Amino acid sequence: MKQLRYVLWIAVALAAIVLAYVSLRPPSQNGVGTSKTVAGLQFGGPFTLVGADGQPFSSRQLAGKPYVVYFGYTRCPDTCPTTLNRLVHLRRQVGLGDDSFKILFITVDPARDGPKEVGSYQKAFGAPIIGLTGSPAQIDQVKKEYGIFSQKVAEAGGDYSVDHTATVLLFDRNGKFAGTIAPDEPDSAALGKLKNLTAA
Repeated sequence: MKQLRYVLWIAVALAAIVLAYVSLRPPSQNGVGTSKTVAGLQFGGPFTLVGADGQPFSSRQLAGKPYVVYFGYTRCPDTCPTTLNRLVHLRRQVGLGDDSFKILFITVDPARDGPKEVGSYQKAFGAPIIGLTGSPAQIDQVKKEYGIFSQKVAEAGGDYSVDHTATVLLFDRNGKFAGTIAPDEPDSAALGKLKNLTAA
């Protein structure tokens, strides 16, 4: 079952990014976090979510540093912790310290992931990660802007898991979309992208 979901995540990631390229809103002029363009098509947008401290977190706070964004949820059994651990490890391999680029984790499960939950989760990786949550409406909006798919999957006993896009999104120090890292991409290729990101 996990293997099937993994394949689906990859397919969904590719489809979501293509959809984002052709369907998102016109560019804004609000600085960091404004709509990015790839080959003339819009991708991304400014956002304000809620940080682990319960305070608003604006994309403007990312000004001047490259960053990567990963959408997941704290109860994710495999892909989310694996991806975040991988990003922490790759950042260390870049060799410029923990501040070389920011790692953002945005929950797709705001009903269960409040500031306390994302705060505890971000600390579990032993390196700086920015955990973000928000109201369902806020999360739905940022998912739409960044081409992210997620869907609850019912499980026995009334619980649920969440299928979601598992692709990491890369942004340069000016907030411009700079590419992706796929779940099955070799670390060597991912590291090359991150070195280019921090050198730009």
